[in-house]
This record gives sequence, C-alpha cells and structure tokens, in this order.
Amino acid sequence: MVGLEHMEPREARPVSVGPRRGGGDSRIASLRTLAQRLARRKLPLLGLLILLVVVATAIFAPNLAPYSPTKQDLIARLLPPGSHSQIGLHLLGTDALGRDILSRLIFGSRVSIVVGFSSVLVGALLGTSMGLVAGYIGGLWEDLIMRLVDLQLVFPFVVLALVVVALLGPNLTNLIIVFALTSWPIYARPVRAEVLSLKERDFVVAARAIGSSHPAILLRHILPNTLAQVIVIASFQVAQMVLLESAMSFLGFGVQPPTPTWGNMLADGRTYIPIAGWVTIFPGLAIMITAAGINFLGDGLRDILDPKAEF
Repeated sequence: MVGLEHMEPREARPVSVGPRRGGGDSRIASLRTLAQRLARRKLPLLGLLILLVVVATAIFAPNLAPYSPTKQDLIARLLPPGSHSQIGLHLLGTDALGRDILSRLIFGSRVSIVVGFSSVLVGALLGTSMGLVAGYIGGLWEDLIMRLVDLQLVFPFVVLALVVVALLGPNLTNLIIVFALTSWPIYARPVRAEVLSLKERDFVVAARAIGSSHPAILLRHILPNTLAQVIVIASFQVAQMVLLESAMSFLGFGVQPPTPTWGNMLADGRTYIPIAGWVTIFPGLAIMITAAGINFLGDGLRDILDPKAEF
C-alpha cells in the first residue's frame, strides 16, 4: 500500500477529457471537447449566436447605428417602421421625440451588456471568494459569512436593489455595484457546499501532506473543481441582470435619459401603445431575445459541464 507521502496531488478539472498530456495540451483538449459538445446542441448554439450578435452590436454601436440615438426631430415623431424623414429611412420607426428607434436599440445594448457582464463578474468573484473561505477555513469565519448570506437572502432581490439604488442614486456605476453586492450570496452558498465535500478528498489531503500552503491548495486544487458550477450560475445571472436592469430603467431607477436603454425606451413608449405600438414592441423584443439566448446558452453549459451527462 502506497503511503500518503508518495501520493501526488492532482488538479481536477470540471470536465474530464481523457489522459493528461501536459498543461497546455490538456487545456486545449478541454476547450476542444467543450466546443464539440456545444456544437451537438442546437439551442445552446443558437443562444451563443444571439449573445455574440448582441455583444458585437454593443461594441460596434457607433459604426452600426444609422443616426445619433439622442438626435430629436419633432416633425418626424412617431413615424411607423419603414418611413422616411428629412434625414433618411427609419427601418424601425421613430419615437415620440422623433428619435430613430433602431439607433437607440443599438446603443441601448451597450448598457445591458456592460451591466449584465460587469455585475455578474464582480458578484461571482466576491461570492466565490466568500464561499471558498467559509468552506475551507470554517469556524467563526464560516458562521459569519453564512449568517450574512442568510440575512441578505431574507430580503427580495429586486426590493433590496431598488432601496440601495434609491439611496445611492441612479447611474451605471451604482447599478453595477448594487447588482454585484446583492447577488454574491447566490454563488457563496453552493461554492461553500462544494468546498466542504472537496477539502477531505484524497488529492487535497495529499497536497497538505507534502506541505502545500493553504492558498495554493485553494487555488490549484479546490477552486478548479468549483468553476463549472460557478460558470453555470453566472450564465443564468447575466440574463437576470439584463432583465433587472431593464426593469430598473423602466421604473426610473436605472441609467437616466438621454442615455438610451431598453428599459427607458419601454417606459417612454408605454403611453403610445394604442397608436404607436412599435415604440415598445422593438425594445421588448430585444430584451426577450437577449434573455432567452443567454438562458439557452446557460442550459447548454449546465448539461455540458455535468460530468454525469451522456453525449
């Protein structure tokens, strides 16, 4: 029987792709396997395509938008889709102030993408760090962190976000901060549970036996085994943050005019639904398609990263 001192710690990965051939080759093989699994599923592939289109639209908005998103033309107000004005064709029509809806949709994607990805990134980093500390160190730190999680989860997510934004003021930076600070418990709890089951595994015990430091054990052996779960949670959280940002902007607590967002476009057009439905239909469709695409991708990632899944 081999003694513990002869055991080599292994770095487990969320998805097993066969024998390891070295760090770089192994990572390339992992990415190749994930891409192959994703290519076999139509809805996740569609979701990835939608997300890439929205991200590309946000990045190249100044080049794609036919007109300025804030330029007003009261003579051309509430023109239906396909109409012409003095400045040219309006494919999706104009709003109550004569602003081109297509241009506002394109620039509005920037706010949704920035808020969605930035808040999820910060929330995931904070929640994962808290979960790692709570699960690995335990004791007083675990009790303190988990009581904070329980306390925050008592309050409804949207209500808590509304209260904090009302106190700090509605702008892009405050939205990202609020969404990140109100979403970190969603990551902390499952990460802690995963760490509790991992820290007594053989490869972690072996790492301790050969003198690895606690930070090295956390970063090299435990964290990689929690990333699959974090990635899946984060993918669904991006869709939720896009919806929440639109809801906050619709209520007047999001990014303020004249900056276009899909939420404030809905709010501006609700009065004109009976006579100019296109003012609200197109931003509503943009929100729905983006959220659906991210959810499709999240479903696919959940299945792909599940080690028990059959392919």
